[in-house]
Amino acid sequence: MERAQEDMKYLGVFGIYREGHNIMAPRRKVFNQITLAFILPLCFIFLAQMEISKNLFSRIRYHRYRDNTNTSTDWVVYILFKLAYFTFLCILSLLSTSAVVYSIACIYANREISFKKVMGVVPQVWKRLMVTFIVIFVLNFIYTVIAVATMILSLTVDNKSSTFLFFVLLIIYITGFVYLTIVWQLASVVTVLEESYGIKAMNKSRNLIKGKFWVVLAIFFKLNVVFGSIQFVFYVFVVYGFVWEMWKRVAVGLSCLALLVPVVLYALVLQTIIYFVCKSHHNETIDKPALSKRLGEYERLLSEPYEVQLEKV
Repeated sequence: MERAQEDMKYLGVFGIYREGHNIMAPRRKVFNQITLAFILPLCFIFLAQMEISKNLFSRIRYHRYRDNTNTSTDWVVYILFKLAYFTFLCILSLLSTSAVVYSIACIYANREISFKKVMGVVPQVWKRLMVTFIVIFVLNFIYTVIAVATMILSLTVDNKSSTFLFFVLLIIYITGFVYLTIVWQLASVVTVLEESYGIKAMNKSRNLIKGKFWVVLAIFFKLNVVFGSIQFVFYVFVVYGFVWEMWKRVAVGLSCLALLVPVVLYALVLQTIIYFVCKSHHNETIDKPALSKRLGEYERLLSEPYEVQLEKV
């Protein structure tokens, strides 16, 4: 491991940042290959959909308010585009998470790592991740529906305190949503490196965060401020930058993409390191042989089809 387990339990925000840099710097080639294969397309699709969605929605508004034509076809195109976008976004997110978590775990377990091995193992890993992703999506959906319904009902109360109650409920909702997101991110690592997935991975993640919540929250907040700033710049100067010349909008768009890619990669690396830090904090032994065996199971699953073919020959 890059650090002794006893040292890891005391890592704070900046210590985790340094650990992420120390892990990535000597292995830039592998992480650059993972970035080009998964994270770059993920970020490109994320930014591109903003521009495309705006154009499709503008077309709907134009047909509805300018020439009074039927917009049902435009809505179908818009919905189909959104479905395709979320499908590709989910797949690339699963693949990116699987690749980075597996790579960091191999580094901590002192296993040999190469892009070829990562590409072979990722299809074995992301299937388990999908279950956890679906669970957190359902939980977030239910939580959001209940929260929104409650906030709407609070506004129907005919007294002066309804507005105050609405904002209190809004703050509670945002707090809960942030907490669920943090738990989900760590649950993704748990799913890859342990037997737990789905609800069990969420419970494991929730327990691991205890005692390190404020450290995790600080990292989550800082990364999302950077992420939100990039998104804001893209919205203002690219999506709605009508007064700018096209080449300037393209230049800003490419700059946003160039900034977003390393942020996403670094975020995935940090959430994996946080898993090991939380394990150390709870005095859960990070057994390198056991971890190596767990990672080797994915490689064994990869080689089994070829072994069967050789036996038949």
